[in-house]
Amino acid sequence: MNKAIGQQQTLDQISVTALKGVGANLAEKLAKIGLFSLQDVLFHLPLRYMDRTRVTPMGGLQPNINAVIEGEVRACDIVFGKRRSLVVRMQDGTGGITLRFYHFNAAQKNRLTSGTRLRVFGETRRGSAGLEMYHPEYDLLDEAAPLPLDQHLTPIYPATEGLTQPRLRTLASQALTWLTTHNLRELLPDEVRRQLNQSSLADALRYLHQPPTDANVHQLMEGEHPFQQRLAFEELLAHHLSLLLLRRQMQTNGAPRLKSDSQLHSHFLKQLPFALTRAQARVFEEIAEDLAKPVPMLRLVQGDVGSGKTVVAALTALAAVANGKQAAIMAPTEILAEQHRINFGKWLEPLGIQLGWLTGKLKVGERRSQLAAIASGQAQVVVGTHALFQEAVDFADLGLIVIDEQHRFGVHQRLSLSNKGSSSANQRELRPHQLIMTATPIPRTLAMSAYADLDCSVIDELPPGRTPITTVVISEQRRPEIIERVRLGCEEGRQAYWVCTLIEESEALEAQAAQATAESLALALPHLRIGLIHGRLKPVEKETVMAAFKANELDLLVATTVIEVGVDVPNASLMIIENPERLGLAQLHQLRGRVGRGSAASHCVLLYGSPLSHHSKERLRVMRESNDGFYIAEQDLQLRGPGEVLGTRQTGDMQFKIADLQRDAHLLPSVKQGADYLMAHHFTLCQEIISRWLGKSHVYLQV
Repeated sequence: MNKAIGQQQTLDQISVTALKGVGANLAEKLAKIGLFSLQDVLFHLPLRYMDRTRVTPMGGLQPNINAVIEGEVRACDIVFGKRRSLVVRMQDGTGGITLRFYHFNAAQKNRLTSGTRLRVFGETRRGSAGLEMYHPEYDLLDEAAPLPLDQHLTPIYPATEGLTQPRLRTLASQALTWLTTHNLRELLPDEVRRQLNQSSLADALRYLHQPPTDANVHQLMEGEHPFQQRLAFEELLAHHLSLLLLRRQMQTNGAPRLKSDSQLHSHFLKQLPFALTRAQARVFEEIAEDLAKPVPMLRLVQGDVGSGKTVVAALTALAAVANGKQAAIMAPTEILAEQHRINFGKWLEPLGIQLGWLTGKLKVGERRSQLAAIASGQAQVVVGTHALFQEAVDFADLGLIVIDEQHRFGVHQRLSLSNKGSSSANQRELRPHQLIMTATPIPRTLAMSAYADLDCSVIDELPPGRTPITTVVISEQRRPEIIERVRLGCEEGRQAYWVCTLIEESEALEAQAAQATAESLALALPHLRIGLIHGRLKPVEKETVMAAFKANELDLLVATTVIEVGVDVPNASLMIIENPERLGLAQLHQLRGRVGRGSAASHCVLLYGSPLSHHSKERLRVMRESNDGFYIAEQDLQLRGPGEVLGTRQTGDMQFKIADLQRDAHLLPSVKQGADYLMAHHFTLCQEIISRWLGKSHVYLQV
């Protein structure tokens, strides 16, 4: 051990280069997987384990397991098939097995002669003549010098190119020896650990890197061992604290107080062709309370498809305008942004409020004039896509941000838009209020952890007159029957959607598929007026088609998934979704929500391609059985995992080393409780816990 390193240093302060055999080259490779200090090495935990502590008789082997076997070589031959291979046949008195090597040399063949005794470790597979192991690890046995078996389970670590498992095991083993002489700080206060009956961190790490032979392998493989749960708790706590600190930082700058103008509010409600539901009114009251405070509102509004979130957003924007502030409404797609522009224009322009419009596809002259209107404050409510948070966009006095379908945007994007808040020389910097909306209900467990920085409101009531949607799952082979059903429905005066899905993430291919489908349906249904909408159309073309469909000038709309959110045509009561097995449950639920908006009985047909996997069957079963977005979200979580459901798999906002939101959901209430306690009584520890688990990935807190 390096004597130059003082006893006073903690393991997070000691570089990996203190380990034997770690020079600059290896340190660079370790840095690629986030290992800079000895503490990092200790927290780089195994993904799974192999049991090399006991020898399994060959007669007791099963396919697809890792096992240690011992026996005698009976034959060793080079076999010429599709590929040349070295085939070794072994026996141990209880049975036999074949070892197969595709990469070998003459010296290896000469060592593996008949009568040689071997200890072999590998994975068993079914072969043409019984069980086989491909490229197993092996040692020659010498009766005069018996080879000891491993004394603990063998860990398998997350790795990268140039880092082998033996090397990672050696480094972890070395790092464990430092635990006896150097301090690994317990960052959880004693009172929290006592309450949760938690073991010491050092004991947990020793056990998980080198589990003893009597360890519960099933628990370890499932991530349910008490020592794993001890670490999962601390990691979930780190994520939770990072969001609470983000919230605190967002609210340190203050925000403009936005008080509701009762007269303007009343005018707005009177011109609506419907009354607010109790749930809409309740949620707006919660928002109004937030807006009246001098700290930024950070509120998530969840509501199932068609629950009326847009009206609540418009009321919120009205409060900003009434106080002389601008409101920005950001949507993830052009088509949803267009839908918002139409709705907000219909509701706000009669009240004398000027709308701005900003997307990435505006022509240069139009973009210039919109940017000028936003910068001068002439545009009081600005609707757009992610183009709103580009550097060139300057708001005169931004008081409110409304973000629709939050899960499509990363935390960074949300924060970069909030930085466009107002500030001037005679006042401290103010941040705009934030209202986040989603029609993709988020399971409570996920909301607790992924949105810990947000207050949550739920619009849990649909407007009166909405009819439940009947969903049926039908094979593509019955396509002619479905086409006939569309014909009958449209001849009775109703309208229908036909949605095309493609696996490829390509607007061009999707557009071609939709075009081909529209042409074939036009041949099969010559008397129907058929429209086509896809992502390759210009905004004005999409708007024209949608306007024609809304005005009942089209009977059938063939579309890609661009109509997933925001499109509202009450007379449309039938939807066909081709290849629904290619979509997630949340997206299917969103699409289905385009029908059932009027009083007519509505139907959704899921036209699947055969054969269906078990996973796809489960998803379609859930869709058939339920219209409840929150139930569907829970099922989606179970089937696809949190990264897919939240849309963060690509953004990197929530990457866990050991915790699993689904498996460890039972820990979240105590995580929340622990986080609140630490924020109140041990604030200095919060940043240390975050740094230990999130490392450099929590830099978005500094935005």
